[in-house]
Amino acid sequence: MTGAPYEPMPELDEVASGWEGKPLASWGTRVGATLIDWVILLVPVALIVGLVIVVAYSSDIGAAAVGLVSTLVYLAAVCLYAPLLMARGGAGNGQTLGKQMLGIRVMRDAGVPYDFGTAFLREVIIKGLLFGVIGGWFLAIPTVLDYLWPLWDDENRCLHDFVASSHVVES
Repeated sequence: MTGAPYEPMPELDEVASGWEGKPLASWGTRVGATLIDWVILLVPVALIVGLVIVVAYSSDIGAAAVGLVSTLVYLAAVCLYAPLLMARGGAGNGQTLGKQMLGIRVMRDAGVPYDFGTAFLREVIIKGLLFGVIGGWFLAIPTVLDYLWPLWDDENRCLHDFVASSHVVES
């Protein structure tokens, strides 16, 4: 140890500021961004269905193969869409295309930028599996509560935001 005074790294100071002081995204803006993202993911489904129908007219086995492969590709796209976009560096960090279009972003409470792992955890595991799939087993009550929770929460947070330690703010 040299005994030199501690000089913090500037990029860590910027990160430590986190979401505090930033205007929170409204519930309507969050819903709008989600709908845009769903439409973006719906386009490939329409193309896949069209392809399966065309192939089905020529071969039943071909249609089954194309249907299976395209379903697997689509599931991979759905699972990777948000995490890959949210893990971008710079100004796009924490944003899907829908969030970017509406000027909002997800920020981690610790102020650390999203990487692929934490974005995958928030979007696929917590939102998709925990509140989407497992929540659906309970008459979708947890899923509906998750999406409506910002309407009465002081910080406009969904339940998945609490679990993932995140806030959605205006960018």
